[in-house]
Amino acid sequence: MTADRMRRVDEAMREVLSDAITSELKDPRVGFVTVTAVHTAPDLRQARVYVSVLGTDAVRRRSLDGLQSAHGYLQRRV
Repeated sequence: MTADRMRRVDEAMREVLSDAITSELKDPRVGFVTVTAVHTAPDLRQARVYVSVLGTDAVRRRSLDGLQSAHGYLQRRV
């Protein structure tokens, strides 16, 4: 794929994930999370999602645990 197309795919995935995390996840552990970037493999089988979490270390750990437990739901949303 061309670099421009991959950039558009990454941005579309970032938007979908950001929307799903902020408005659809009901897990109380997930605090203020921002999806900062997504880097997708050229074959589109894997993606690395970068997030920013505000709060103390304990709040960040709980938010990341909540996101980890919601990974199946987030995969379906993508």
